[in-house]
Amino acid sequence: MTGSPVGFELRSGETWRDPFPMYRSLRDHDPVHLAAGDGSREGFWVLTRFADVFDAARDTATFSSARGLTVEEGTGMDMGEATPLVFLDPPDHTTFRRLVGPGFTPRQVADIEDDVRAFVVDRLDRIDEDGGGDIVAELFKPLPSFVVAHYLGVPAEDRFHFDQWTEQIVAAAAQGRTGEPASGIVDLLAYFTDLVERRRVEPKGDMVSQLVAMGEDTVSIMWILGFAFTMVTGGNDTTTGLLGGSAVLLHQRPEQRRRLVNDPSMIPSAVEELLRLTSPVQNLARTTTRDVDLNGATIPEGSKVLLSYGAANRDEREFGTDADSLDVGRNPARILSFSYGAHHCLGAAAARLQGRVVLEELLARFPDFVVDPDDMEFATGNYVRRPLNLCFSPR
Repeated sequence: MTGSPVGFELRSGETWRDPFPMYRSLRDHDPVHLAAGDGSREGFWVLTRFADVFDAARDTATFSSARGLTVEEGTGMDMGEATPLVFLDPPDHTTFRRLVGPGFTPRQVADIEDDVRAFVVDRLDRIDEDGGGDIVAELFKPLPSFVVAHYLGVPAEDRFHFDQWTEQIVAAAAQGRTGEPASGIVDLLAYFTDLVERRRVEPKGDMVSQLVAMGEDTVSIMWILGFAFTMVTGGNDTTTGLLGGSAVLLHQRPEQRRRLVNDPSMIPSAVEELLRLTSPVQNLARTTTRDVDLNGATIPEGSKVLLSYGAANRDEREFGTDADSLDVGRNPARILSFSYGAHHCLGAAAARLQGRVVLEELLARFPDFVVDPDDMEFATGNYVRRPLNLCFSPR
């Protein structure tokens, strides 16, 4: 290693606008980078090349999630049986995932497509009637909340409160503050405690009802609460990041957008390329359980290691010399937007469905839409890159 001309900087808000030159410099000059600590955290390591991040994501024995997914110490979440799936390592993670995984297969997810499409069409109707507006507020933010609520069986009359708690929890998670009472988690867990009891008497077709039906000997109420928390924290701002980032990329590359307008059958594979370039979860941390020798560096046992999915997804070594460019026909074989291995995102199929349906409806209705990336603001938080707003014109 020769050392990078630039160091690693945790991004937040406006600094999320263009982290990509930093990623490129680290990939080329210092792929196993030791970032300096400051008053709030110790130093931590950063992996930026695809092969290194890919291998680390799959090696849960060496790169553990149990001590938290941020570079700050003490950010794991021990809630006993209610500990969210993302903070578990195998074999506990394997047991939990085996119970809930069948509800998230592509075939199961396809069952909600009609409802997703109806929601998207309704919101695009509103935008059309208004002659444009903030498409994040109107569609990209409420859609994933609608999908999560649908999966969890939140009744329509409770959606307003659910959306409020979701917004609070997503904001708190971005800042690593999910343990604070004001984060919304207390209200959410109280709500789902009541919903579980309702579903014992009045089961529906949702995931909470399915888990309740397994019986408390198999799935305790605490397990169900942990699952609900995982759904809320993992299924909202990430999808907003995909949808907002995709609209910007297609605005900036009209020739690529035209390919999709002319041939909508390309949209499913285009979603993979857009997931690669947007990488809503830009990075997450693990903690090493032993010393790791990698690319000439030794990462000591007990170190925080940031897996930079956003950097790895643009690695020329994996995707070619044009890795930074949008090519809707690329159809990449492997991407890290949902991580890989045991911790591959449970909601990947649902996110892909939302991306596909939004693009199908948006491009069919507004093939020449215009957005304003310069006016777009980014959410605070060091791990998820997503827009807070995006001015949209149907043209």
